[in-house]
Amino acid sequence: MAKGRPPAGRGDDHRAGRPPGQRQLRVGELIRHTLSDLLRRDVVHDPQLAGVAITVSEVRLSPDLKSATVFVLPLAGHDTPVVVAALNRAAAFLRGQVSHDVELRFAPRLSFVADTSFDEADRIRSLLDSPQVRHDLDPGFADDDE
Repeated sequence: MAKGRPPAGRGDDHRAGRPPGQRQLRVGELIRHTLSDLLRRDVVHDPQLAGVAITVSEVRLSPDLKSATVFVLPLAGHDTPVVVAALNRAAAFLRGQVSHDVELRFAPRLSFVADTSFDEADRIRSLLDSPQVRHDLDPGFADDDE
């Protein structure tokens, strides 16, 4: 194999492990805003999505911009698996709607997943508030066991 070249057959995988490029981030934000607006306007006629407020927290695009992972969370996290399944059923319709609003050569395939980052943030917050960790972080913290 020649130096400085990615191995043959890797295609766009040569970016694996690297942060997303500026174009990926910019297009992801455009798609996030478009999807948020579409879901706010209730354009998807699915009874499981009727009246459900959905937060689109992030859209991550593949390096070739042909696939998008959309991180969503229904308000208060109720029925998250049901809402995600309904959005994945409506993904082709939403892809068509996005293609009208975002000018790209190819409209990316949309894949909806539940956003667990808020749960993870709560878990980290509770760990940081635990006496064992506070003892290490705050030298003035007095523990009852001492």
